[in-house]
Amino acid sequence: MTKPILPGATLGVLGSGQLGRMFALAARRMGYRVHTYSPERRTPTGQVADKEVCAPYEDLDALTAFCQEVDVISFEFENVPALASECAARFVPVRPGGDVLHTIQNRLREKTFIRDHGFPHTPFRPVRQRAELDQALIELGTPAVLKTVGFGYDGKGQVVIRAAAEAEAAWQAIGQVEAVLEGFIDFEREVSVVAARSLAGDFAHYGVIENLHQNHILDVSIPDAPISEALAREAVEISRGLMDKLDVVGVLCVELFVTRDERLLINELAPRPHNSGHFTFDASLTSQFEQQVRAICGLPLGATDLLRPAAMSNLLGDLWADGEPNWAAAVADPAVKLHLYGKARARPGRKMGHLTAFGSDRGDARRRAVAARQRLLER
Repeated sequence: MTKPILPGATLGVLGSGQLGRMFALAARRMGYRVHTYSPERRTPTGQVADKEVCAPYEDLDALTAFCQEVDVISFEFENVPALASECAARFVPVRPGGDVLHTIQNRLREKTFIRDHGFPHTPFRPVRQRAELDQALIELGTPAVLKTVGFGYDGKGQVVIRAAAEAEAAWQAIGQVEAVLEGFIDFEREVSVVAARSLAGDFAHYGVIENLHQNHILDVSIPDAPISEALAREAVEISRGLMDKLDVVGVLCVELFVTRDERLLINELAPRPHNSGHFTFDASLTSQFEQQVRAICGLPLGATDLLRPAAMSNLLGDLWADGEPNWAAAVADPAVKLHLYGKARARPGRKMGHLTAFGSDRGDARRRAVAARQRLLER
């Protein structure tokens, strides 16, 4: 049996954004040291890590030196080059494994894996050249969504095609690169399941989370999505099945559509903590970030009970358009907690932080989270 990696050890993180920052905060609270590696300096993770290494992921000499100073490596985002994870695996355990990232960082590989293992999925067709787009539109119809196979998040790298005549413009808009065309889903709501799987194969989850979006970016997340118990059980079992098939050690988020006829369809996977699970940092017995630490270190997973009804609202760079937001007004509600990620520059659409609000029920928590964010604009 693999020995656990105990407090006092050094955890390595490839990537240096807000997910790595919250992972590092959880790890340091547990007595671990944290080193982060990315091409950038003075990053959200670097501000709280014990050591920040700035080098390209393709610099295998720098990466080798980094790996020789840590006891295990995990990922802060999934678009780390495969060569980097292969290099790291020669020196230390990499969790989740590089094969998980290889599958999920490419939309076509991800969707093919989901389909081939019998999980419910959105209809799709591969599009490698312009002619394939025309054929895919004939097969799937319109409207449809054209998505690049890599580096797509928060609506980036995707275009809605509402009529076949828009195909050429859409193809140009994504840069004429390999893509996937997805059938348009008439859904009732979007939900996610954030779950963890240990080295021993144990599984823990945070229930089904309802997600509300604005301009393709997550806006508000509320746990205990208003769906039937049967559908909630199915969503959790889908997540467990995917983690087992992929052999994930760490945290995985499964994003799903709930259709109007009460079916679940998988939209996307993320092999790491997820924005929709940020409420767990304050509102759960064990946060998704502590679960990531526990899982990659071979420790037992923690309990996921929700302490009180809660909701999370994202803080985007748009809030800085007219100057510094009014932080005091936002936290005037004593049931609201503020998280800022330490990013130097605010840009429209950039995730700068989030608010977690507690309430008497999920509706009250949501109202408090949205109202607190609105008060940031008071001058």
